[in-house]
Amino acid sequence: MNIVIIGLGTIGRTILSNLSGEGHTITIIDENKDKIEALIEKYDVQGVVGNGASIEIQREAGADTADVTIALTESDELNVFACLVSKKLGVQNTIARVRNPDYRGQIIEMKNELGISMIVNPELDTASEIFNQISLPEIANVEYFAKGRVLLVEIVAEKGCALINETLISLGKKLDTKVLICAVQRGDQVIIPSGNFKIMEGDRIHLTSDAKELRDLLSEINIVKLRLRNIMIVGGGKGISNIGYYLADELSKKKYNVKLIESDKAAAEELAETLSNVTVINGNGTKHDLLIEEGIEAMDAFIALTDIDEENMIVSLFANKMNVRKTITQIKNNELYGMLSELGIENTVSPRDIVANRIVGYIRALENSVGSNVHTLYRLVNNRVEALEFLAKREEKIYNKPLRELKIKDNCLIACIIRGAKVIIPNGDTSIHLGDSVIVVTTHKNFDDLTDILE
Repeated sequence: MNIVIIGLGTIGRTILSNLSGEGHTITIIDENKDKIEALIEKYDVQGVVGNGASIEIQREAGADTADVTIALTESDELNVFACLVSKKLGVQNTIARVRNPDYRGQIIEMKNELGISMIVNPELDTASEIFNQISLPEIANVEYFAKGRVLLVEIVAEKGCALINETLISLGKKLDTKVLICAVQRGDQVIIPSGNFKIMEGDRIHLTSDAKELRDLLSEINIVKLRLRNIMIVGGGKGISNIGYYLADELSKKKYNVKLIESDKAAAEELAETLSNVTVINGNGTKHDLLIEEGIEAMDAFIALTDIDEENMIVSLFANKMNVRKTITQIKNNELYGMLSELGIENTVSPRDIVANRIVGYIRALENSVGSNVHTLYRLVNNRVEALEFLAKREEKIYNKPLRELKIKDNCLIACIIRGAKVIIPNGDTSIHLGDSVIVVTTHKNFDDLTDILE
């Protein structure tokens, strides 16, 4: 596809990194010449220096022949106007980063008039991800396939988990609930497991489940946990367009008891005025005495959302030491991920990766209408594993054959098949039929069609 990316900040560069190896024609626009030159040298892309909302600059970048424009600058207004300009030039699909909550409602209402196909808000999207983790305390992460009927969940094999020391073969005989373990992260190693693979304590396990049976599964493997009620958030953000604000607002609406600590006095005052059902504390949430004074030991969940990764790591470690049941840590620097599990930091969020996943999934869905057969895409384990939903929409030689007879590539697994109203967790006797939705988990990159799974 022909893609124009406007704004090469952290998220813009992450999107570029994710899309650059997928065969797209990409042109980048930014007002920083040095940034453009460095990225042109690093990736096979074209670049234009200038204001991405200028129609002349967009024409120079070839937006008049583009399939997608992605506007990711720090300015909501510039992003919206850039999409409007692209629409004027004939671009059918536009994506805008819009952070200000004052704009969000009206922009959703005016999307067509403004020429915006998709709105992303890193802070709101991250808050939604954290909320999912709080509402399902057993789950480290959850992704949705087949319109929410199939879940790909991440759990940690903590002490007492019934999966520990079991092989995939023995689990198939032991569990009443049907489940398929798709990928395992063990330290820095990522494994697409075979039947003889044995699960060990501390493994991070990605598995597929029928959404209706998830609670039964969690109970059967002995990881059901009590509902989290008392939540402490460190880092409210400067103003009411940040993760802490969005998260505290959503949690308080669902009757959680929320205490939010914000170091900036003006921001704390604004948050206190806006979040009437949240206890807002003005103070340094990385200080031991303040955390003790505000009752960290009585908290069920602790979320570290300061702008400094190392501060988030330290206070998360302290929360773990205080036996807080669930700790969630914002990490922006991907280079830190390798040491997190060694430190006992299990649940992390990255705003740029969450948004990148959404946008890359949208691009893949667009390709589905022009040749690619990917309906849904998620990237897991710090982008090292892809989970893809394919539509079996044309006859192929692999259909109606037992999966055990297919020569499937190494590090590639068929995780689930959706046939009409039926969710099938497959085994070697299962076959794919025309019209099925098929979920594939793999460490290979850039699969476009179901047949790509074959050797």
